[in-house]
Amino acid sequence: MARSRVYLDWNATAPLRPEARAAMIAAMDVVGNPSSVHAEGRAATALKERARAQVAEAFGAQAADIVFTSGATEAAALGLAGRGLHGAAVEHDAVLGWIDADLPVDEAGRVVVQDPAQSVLQSANSETGVVQDLPEGLALVDFTQSFGKLPVAFDWSGAQMGLVSAHKLGGPKGIGALVLRRGLDVTARITGGGQEMGRRSGTENLVGIAGFGAAAEAAARELADGVWEKVAEIRNILSLALEAASNETIFVGNTGPRLPNTVCVIAPGWKGETQVMSMDLAGFAVSAGSACSSGKLRESRVLRAMGFDPALSASALRVSIGPDTGREDVLRFAEAWGKAYAKARARAA
Repeated sequence: MARSRVYLDWNATAPLRPEARAAMIAAMDVVGNPSSVHAEGRAATALKERARAQVAEAFGAQAADIVFTSGATEAAALGLAGRGLHGAAVEHDAVLGWIDADLPVDEAGRVVVQDPAQSVLQSANSETGVVQDLPEGLALVDFTQSFGKLPVAFDWSGAQMGLVSAHKLGGPKGIGALVLRRGLDVTARITGGGQEMGRRSGTENLVGIAGFGAAAEAAARELADGVWEKVAEIRNILSLALEAASNETIFVGNTGPRLPNTVCVIAPGWKGETQVMSMDLAGFAVSAGSACSSGKLRESRVLRAMGFDPALSASALRVSIGPDTGREDVLRFAEAWGKAYAKARARAA
């Protein structure tokens, strides 16, 4: 009997939560436009605002400060355009397009911030799992990877703006939010009907918003129940198994705080893209880096910023797990990866 595939790419996107699915299906039956003043429109508005409150509660923010967008990428553009802020080369591409990437990065992947008020910083890196210390007063924090996996609270962070995305925590794709410190405003990049308090026009994605709210609420409950501490235990089992699989294994980001679900490993002499294809054929979904850049057949910009040479930074693999990942799943993966690596090295000899 063939074994089922194992999904080990949770940082790219998490499987849709049943709570989000149920909320989305229910939202499909809400016929009104939230901008309409009749009973049907008010029902749609109520559903939208309930979801806004759910996201705010889970994120430790105020509901009025949540601006729904099509995702973290649009939220980054809305918050960063024209501000001339600074960041590091380890930031996500959606952020890098709007900043000067001139902040230094050490070999552990930690960013040195000189002026928080003029700086952007990710809470956690999607490729390495490295978790950053967040100095008080940052202009913007990208919480996309940490929201739902680590205890985070926007109000406590001291940041002026924050980015979040639904599909990273088990919500639907195509919905996210820019979170603003009270009193701070942004210039709308999409104009029209003045939705989202005039910050982002366009008829709201009610189905996506409902799914986001339900997913955020479920993620917060899961985090409080200690689920991600158990995920970290499985991650550690995976790391030990990969280390045992080859004496050439190099681990990235494991010398300091990191996401509880992420292992970034370098296999010298074995291209990351080739690893992904080999593991895909073996029944495992993994990634060579950020989902937004891993298909571009290039070395990891993040690892280069950390000081790895081009050959090593092109030979990295990211394995990211979740609450549904079991001990047997990661042991099977490590065994398959170790055998494939041995064959790759033998062919190269």
